[in-house]
Amino acid sequence: MTDLELIEGCIDNDPTAQKKMYAAFASKMMGVACRYANNQEDAQDILQDSFVKVFDRIGSFKKEGSLVGWVRRIVVNTALDYLRKQKKDKRNVSLSEAEYLASDKDFILERLSAEEILQLLKTMPQGYKTIFNLYAIEGYSHKEIAAELEISENTSKSQYSRAKGFMRKLIEQYEID
Repeated sequence: MTDLELIEGCIDNDPTAQKKMYAAFASKMMGVACRYANNQEDAQDILQDSFVKVFDRIGSFKKEGSLVGWVRRIVVNTALDYLRKQKKDKRNVSLSEAEYLASDKDFILERLSAEEILQLLKTMPQGYKTIFNLYAIEGYSHKEIAAELEISENTSKSQYSRAKGFMRKLIEQYEID
């Protein structure tokens, strides 16, 4: 089935098309969910909630865009909604508290495999992990992150800088071991 046939089938609530769409995207989107979740069970919940939204909203997909990009956006937004619900303590960190080094945003991605990055992300505090995922991996700007998470741009920049510092320490330990 082509993407267009999958979309049309899902719009018609065809279970075969829905199964094929899930099979086509689930493993890739599980990787996205795992980057935001605290554990495998939470990632699975995010993935399931995301696909419920995908099937509910498939009629609003603009067929000239990328289907995988549209599904990924839903998974990321669902993960962020999940994190908001889990969040107990909202902190606003001043930019002066941390060094902002956006110019070398890909330093980690160049030195490690995707699997190694995922393992290191699991040890990162949730706030750092969310900002790092959105900025370095998903490609959001700090302005977009600030709007999505309802924080200031400076907080996003600061948290990203701290996340990079945290990752540097982990990488140094990883390379020593």
